[in-house]
Amino acid sequence: MKLKVSLLAFLLLSVSFSFAQTRKYSNEFMNIGVDAAALGMSNATVARTNDVNSGYWNPAGLIKLEDNQLALMHSSYFANIANYDYAAFAMPLDDNSAFGISLIRFAVDDILDTTQLIDEQGNVNYDRISLFSTADYGLTLSYARDLPLEGLSYGVNAKIIRRIIGDFASSWGFGLDAAIQFESDNNWKFGIMARDITTTFNAWTINEDEFAKVQNAVEGQNQELPETTEITIPKLQLGVAKLYRFHYDYTLEAELDLNVRFEQNNDVISTSFASINPALGLEFGYIDMIYLRTGVGNFQNELQIDNSEDLTFQPSFGVGFKYKGIQVDYAFTDIGDQSVALYSNVFSLKLDFSVFR
Repeated sequence: MKLKVSLLAFLLLSVSFSFAQTRKYSNEFMNIGVDAAALGMSNATVARTNDVNSGYWNPAGLIKLEDNQLALMHSSYFANIANYDYAAFAMPLDDNSAFGISLIRFAVDDILDTTQLIDEQGNVNYDRISLFSTADYGLTLSYARDLPLEGLSYGVNAKIIRRIIGDFASSWGFGLDAAIQFESDNNWKFGIMARDITTTFNAWTINEDEFAKVQNAVEGQNQELPETTEITIPKLQLGVAKLYRFHYDYTLEAELDLNVRFEQNNDVISTSFASINPALGLEFGYIDMIYLRTGVGNFQNELQIDNSEDLTFQPSFGVGFKYKGIQVDYAFTDIGDQSVALYSNVFSLKLDFSVFR
């Protein structure tokens, strides 16, 4: 309960701060990642993705679909206070194109609203506490098509963002992604995913009546309405993967990705122009039924108390099982507490409609 009260204060402060500038980290819930198979490989999947989840990782990969597919995922954060839910559907349109749609919801429900805890006489009145929820929604429409060069395809995403913070504020946003993917005859794969290529734009509406209730709660703060627009700067993900086959029954696929943000931060490679964070993922498969996965990513130069910097990273591990079009995957993404991970245990389900045919 105390954590939920703290979340209310954090949300109000973060909204006021975020509206005042172009945002490097707005709509971050869209960057958490989907599909336990990809998360078990530290999100190194932009070159190899080839199923319904490609709409998120690289829409060009949708072109590899042979039948309709459905994907579902759920995970919890912050001691199960925040919930992350994902659903996606994709289908081939013809031999050269495919379409996908997905929805992400990231929410904290039943937060204590203590802004009216103290009445006009200065008395604490617990009956004045109410509950509210904050929720972020991301709807993505994806399209993929083959290009004349064999093995080369492109994909685009149109994203609609809806963010709600109780009765305090809400916003609508829109953005575009673009991607390409190439697979050679000798099982080399390459992918490029450019997110928010037009800078995703969010326009907020502030409830002035609710704002007035907290305007003088802290002297000298929250005196003016926050600005009502925010812009998400583009991000780039580059990937290369290679598939190896052994004795027909065994496969090993490796991928190396470079995640690029156009800002200076704590990534292991960082300049005033851009920062680069590598991720490496491995997947071992047996008879296209059982999968073992591992990965390492999120390399950060973290500042210590003595002002020195230590390199931290986030390992991951995953397993998967597929049988007749039904695939269940699990990812464990915070091994050994090497970093502060957003989550630890993730399950996902994928259904290929060929199982019904």
